[in-house]
Amino acid sequence: MLSQLSPTDWLTLFAASFILGLSKSGIKGISVIIVAMMVFVFGAKASTGILLPMLIVGDIIASIYYNKHTKWKYLIRLMPFMMVGVVLGTWVGHGMNEDVFRKSMAIVIFVAVTVMWWWDQRKSKHVPEHIAVAGTMGLIAGFTTMVGNLAGSFANIFFLAMRLPKNQFIGTTAWLFLIINLFKVPFHIFSWGTITWDTLKVDLVTVPVILLGLFVGIRVLKRVNDNIFRKFILVTTAIGAILIYFT
Repeated sequence: MLSQLSPTDWLTLFAASFILGLSKSGIKGISVIIVAMMVFVFGAKASTGILLPMLIVGDIIASIYYNKHTKWKYLIRLMPFMMVGVVLGTWVGHGMNEDVFRKSMAIVIFVAVTVMWWWDQRKSKHVPEHIAVAGTMGLIAGFTTMVGNLAGSFANIFFLAMRLPKNQFIGTTAWLFLIINLFKVPFHIFSWGTITWDTLKVDLVTVPVILLGLFVGIRVLKRVNDNIFRKFILVTTAIGAILIYFT
């Protein structure tokens, strides 16, 4: 597989790896760009199996670095529903119309971001504790992470709704996606066959670039306050929804 990559493919792969590192450092909302770049090089379904181990590398480093900031009660609230969503995504992923799925998902994300923006403008301090909020977001996030590694937008919205400060937000999402992405591995190996020795060789080459992106991202985030961080996530998540819709 490595020998079949063109110079353009290599450039795209390394750019996606660097952006992935930035994303896992806590610069959220840019995962849609990574997915689109990987699809460009490897195709829609094959790219999910190549991207997953890359995500796990970033998750491991991020969860170690931000571990002390993790809010486990919010993670535990969302995670079981995400696991159910992963199983559902595995089951229906073979025959699903990808175009309809992506456009529907984009609309849902954009509506959710609009509601979050309106909520912020009201300066409300209310945190939605109802299990239906975690259940809905968790199922959708689990389903979308299995089908297209696109759960970040829904997880972002949920943890923004919980009003977590910047470092707690990053630490909690890091552990959430490390656990969920590891949970997805057997499905990719035994059900879809999208993780093989050849795909793992591609992943191994990207590790140094992912680590570079993480290093740069962590340094950048130290200069960003919570309010700017929150607004940045809302904007990039909305842009991501638009990109998904027109991809």
